[in-house]
Amino acid sequence: MTQLTANDLKTRGVAAIESLLATQPEAMISVRGKDRYVVMDVAHYHYLRECELDAALAQSQADRAAGRFVVETAAAHVARVSALAGKPAEGPAKKQPAKTTGKKTAGKTAKKTTKPAA
Repeated sequence: MTQLTANDLKTRGVAAIESLLATQPEAMISVRGKDRYVVMDVAHYHYLRECELDAALAQSQADRAAGRFVVETAAAHVARVSALAGKPAEGPAKKQPAKTTGKKTAGKTAKKTTKPAA
Protein backbone atom coordinates (compact mmCIF):
# COMPACT_ATOMS: atom_id res chain seq x y z
CA MET A 1 0.00 0.00 0.00
CA THR A 2 1.55 3.28 -1.07
CA GLN A 3 1.57 6.19 1.31
CA LEU A 4 0.34 9.66 0.66
CA THR A 5 1.47 12.41 3.01
CA ALA A 6 -0.93 14.96 4.41
CA ASN A 7 1.16 17.65 2.71
CA ASP A 8 0.75 15.92 -0.70
CA LEU A 9 -2.96 15.75 -0.07
CA LYS A 10 -3.05 19.42 0.88
CA THR A 11 -1.18 20.57 -2.22
CA ARG A 12 -2.54 18.14 -4.82
CA GLY A 13 -5.97 17.40 -3.36
CA VAL A 14 -8.19 14.63 -4.67
CA ALA A 15 -5.95 14.21 -7.73
CA ALA A 16 -3.29 12.73 -5.44
CA ILE A 17 -5.76 10.16 -4.15
CA GLU A 18 -7.06 9.34 -7.62
CA SER A 19 -3.55 8.75 -8.98
CA LEU A 20 -2.78 6.26 -6.21
CA LEU A 21 -6.12 4.46 -6.45
CA ALA A 22 -5.65 4.00 -10.20
CA THR A 23 -3.04 1.31 -9.47
CA GLN A 24 -4.19 -0.15 -6.12
CA PRO A 25 -7.40 -0.58 -4.12
CA GLU A 26 -6.26 1.34 -1.01
CA ALA A 27 -3.90 4.19 -0.14
CA MET A 28 -2.51 5.14 3.27
CA ILE A 29 -2.38 8.80 4.35
CA SER A 30 0.35 9.66 6.83
CA VAL A 31 0.39 12.68 9.10
CA ARG A 32 3.75 13.72 10.56
CA GLY A 33 5.26 10.40 9.52
CA LYS A 34 2.58 8.21 11.14
CA ASP A 35 -0.09 6.28 9.25
CA ARG A 36 -3.43 7.83 10.15
CA TYR A 37 -6.01 7.19 7.41
CA VAL A 38 -6.83 4.79 4.60
CA VAL A 39 -8.72 5.89 1.52
CA MET A 40 -10.28 3.55 -1.01
CA ASP A 41 -12.68 3.46 -3.89
CA VAL A 42 -16.29 3.13 -2.73
CA ALA A 43 -16.72 -0.13 -4.67
CA HIS A 44 -13.79 -1.62 -2.72
CA TYR A 45 -15.33 -0.35 0.53
CA HIS A 46 -18.63 -2.07 -0.30
CA TYR A 47 -16.73 -5.27 -1.11
CA LEU A 48 -14.98 -5.17 2.29
CA ARG A 49 -18.28 -4.52 4.10
CA GLU A 50 -19.84 -7.50 2.33
CA CYS A 51 -16.88 -9.68 3.38
CA GLU A 52 -17.31 -8.49 6.96
CA LEU A 53 -21.02 -9.33 6.93
CA ASP A 54 -20.33 -12.75 5.36
CA ALA A 55 -17.80 -13.48 8.14
CA ALA A 56 -20.34 -12.48 10.82
CA LEU A 57 -22.98 -14.71 9.23
CA ALA A 58 -20.56 -17.65 9.07
CA GLN A 59 -19.67 -17.15 12.74
CA SER A 60 -23.37 -17.04 13.71
CA GLN A 61 -24.09 -20.19 11.72
CA ALA A 62 -21.13 -21.98 13.38
CA ASP A 63 -22.40 -20.90 16.82
CA ARG A 64 -25.86 -22.23 16.01
CA ALA A 65 -24.50 -25.54 14.69
CA ALA A 66 -22.39 -25.95 17.86
CA GLY A 67 -25.39 -25.20 20.09
CA ARG A 68 -23.99 -21.91 21.40
CA PHE A 69 -27.31 -20.07 21.57
CA VAL A 70 -30.18 -19.48 23.97
CA VAL A 71 -33.91 -19.55 23.29
CA GLU A 72 -35.73 -17.20 25.67
CA THR A 73 -38.37 -14.52 25.90
CA ALA A 74 -37.48 -10.86 25.57
CA ALA A 75 -37.99 -10.32 29.30
CA ALA A 76 -35.75 -13.27 30.17
CA HIS A 77 -33.12 -11.95 27.75
CA VAL A 78 -33.14 -8.50 29.39
CA ALA A 79 -32.86 -10.07 32.83
CA ARG A 80 -29.96 -12.33 31.75
CA VAL A 81 -28.04 -9.52 30.02
CA SER A 82 -28.63 -7.19 32.98
CA ALA A 83 -27.28 -9.85 35.35
CA LEU A 84 -24.21 -10.28 33.16
CA ALA A 85 -23.65 -6.52 33.23
CA GLY A 86 -24.06 -6.46 37.00
CA LYS A 87 -27.14 -4.27 36.88
CA PRO A 88 -30.56 -5.07 38.28
CA ALA A 89 -33.07 -5.91 35.57
CA GLU A 90 -35.51 -3.12 34.87
CA GLY A 91 -39.13 -4.00 34.40
CA PRO A 92 -41.42 -2.25 31.97
CA ALA A 93 -41.55 1.50 32.41
CA LYS A 94 -44.31 2.48 34.80
CA LYS A 95 -46.48 5.31 33.66
CA GLN A 96 -47.03 7.80 36.42
CA PRO A 97 -50.44 9.43 36.74
CA ALA A 98 -50.61 13.00 35.54
CA LYS A 99 -51.53 15.77 37.95
CA THR A 100 -54.26 18.17 36.90
CA THR A 101 -54.68 21.66 38.19
CA GLY A 102 -57.56 24.02 37.74
CA LYS A 103 -58.90 27.08 39.45
CA LYS A 104 -62.54 27.95 39.77
CA THR A 105 -63.28 31.54 39.01
CA ALA A 106 -66.74 33.03 39.28
CA GLY A 107 -68.45 29.70 38.86
CA LYS A 108 -66.38 28.71 35.85
CA THR A 109 -63.43 26.35 35.79
CA ALA A 110 -60.30 27.81 34.30
CA LYS A 111 -58.46 25.86 31.62
CA LYS A 112 -56.99 22.70 33.07
CA THR A 113 -53.35 21.93 32.46
CA THR A 114 -51.69 18.58 32.79
CA LYS A 115 -48.28 18.33 34.40
CA PRO A 116 -46.31 15.11 34.44
CA ALA A 117 -45.71 13.71 37.91
CA ALA A 118 -42.24 14.36 39.26
